[in-house]
Amino acid sequence: MASSLTKDSVVSEKTFIGHPRGLATLFMTEMWERFSYYGMRALLVYYLVSGGADAATGSQGGGLAMTAATATAIYSVYVSMVYLMAMPGGWFGDRVWGARKTVTIAGFVIMAGHLSLAIPGQAMFFAGLVLVAVGSGLLKANISTMVGHLYDGPDDPRRDGGFTIFYMGINLGAFAAPLVIGTVGKEHNWHLGFALAAVGMALGLAQLLIGTRHLSEKSSIVPNPLSADERRAVLTKVVAVVAVIAVFYGAVVALGAYTLNWALVPLTLAGLIIPIAVLVRIKRDKDLSTAEQSKMSGYIWFFVAAAVFWMIYDQGGSTLSLFADSKTSGTLFGFDFSATWYQSLNPLFVMALAPVFAWLWLWLARKNQEPSTIVKFAMGLVVVGASFFVFIVPMGMAEDGKVSPMWLVSIYMIQTIAELCLSPVGLSVTTKMAPQKYASQMMGVWFLAVTAGDCSTGLLSLAGVDLNGTSIIAMQALLAAAAGIAVFMYRKKVKTLMGDVR
Repeated sequence: MASSLTKDSVVSEKTFIGHPRGLATLFMTEMWERFSYYGMRALLVYYLVSGGADAATGSQGGGLAMTAATATAIYSVYVSMVYLMAMPGGWFGDRVWGARKTVTIAGFVIMAGHLSLAIPGQAMFFAGLVLVAVGSGLLKANISTMVGHLYDGPDDPRRDGGFTIFYMGINLGAFAAPLVIGTVGKEHNWHLGFALAAVGMALGLAQLLIGTRHLSEKSSIVPNPLSADERRAVLTKVVAVVAVIAVFYGAVVALGAYTLNWALVPLTLAGLIIPIAVLVRIKRDKDLSTAEQSKMSGYIWFFVAAAVFWMIYDQGGSTLSLFADSKTSGTLFGFDFSATWYQSLNPLFVMALAPVFAWLWLWLARKNQEPSTIVKFAMGLVVVGASFFVFIVPMGMAEDGKVSPMWLVSIYMIQTIAELCLSPVGLSVTTKMAPQKYASQMMGVWFLAVTAGDCSTGLLSLAGVDLNGTSIIAMQALLAAAAGIAVFMYRKKVKTLMGDVR
């Protein structure tokens, strides 16, 4: 009888290539959400400069005619806010709505944002950016948690494979988006491209709502709900902050002093100050043991290194994109293509190279030669710096005409290699070094490194630094290489601070 029951339960369980059926639902939801996000992101800088002096010759009009510096600042602040919102997004999932409800609401917010972008007008454009950033932060922090809920705890042998499949969904969406949304938006009609991003999110939402019955019941539970007193206190603080901001900016507008920098500068500074404040708060927490304090000191090394890495890496959608449009040939082997297609290279290389790196680390581990976490971080920084050293060559060549697309293909490939050395390792070391008290919050802290890196780029742009100039590219390359060398030189000190973490 027992064997019969076991057999029946196995037969009746719906699976997705050997995994819980809910993984297919979350795979498709995330794939379409990333399709919408990366499709819009591939258009963002081009739309901002379109019609202005920094747009490529012969490019489509109808954009916001901003300078390259302003466009880079807006792009950097926008991306940084997506990652900054991951922390309050996780808080909403843990304390207010639960992961499933939070992801569902986030999907509708993202779709509304893309629809706002599809409506011409600067006010609707910025409203759309805010909505997409808020929605993406809410979704990003919770959908991975829902994947974890599908499995029987951290020891379920299918768990790592499930997250690998989920990660492939992210990259499939990111790969297809610039080819479809990017081409339609940049080459034909900006707002039609943004509308396609909304369609992508709508498809993701449909997948989630149709397949919700296959998800774990844990995803509907609020793990640590707010008490009535806590809810009132939070609402009071939120209303007070919103009121102060509304009064301040109302006065600025009434005085006729408002410019875009009144929004960009505070957001950029917040993106630098908040990560520092969060790290200081955790580091100074007297509840942490001596070992946890030591690990946090070591973690700060990884955090700063990651911020430097993302400062360069995320310019793939701004500085490199502008170079691709204006100074790189749009023809290869007789085939014409949109400059947005370069944004598909990173997810393509990730899908191609991630299995190679996974095999390489295992092969080296069997020979007891696998680089330590610290060395992998140093490698990532030096390699991403090398990508900008390579970038200097086509920048010099472009003064005499457009350069071959293979230069950018090479740069994106080098940056992907750097990412595979640093990003997965960073996620892993974050979970390993997290103090017990902050175990559920530390992934949000890791995302703050992206916020800090992108806001550094935004601050440089707002300060009038020409990020498309050879000298600043060389300086950033030197900074990354120097940071990598510093991490390598102090690896023994950092290893000591890490305690039992390897």
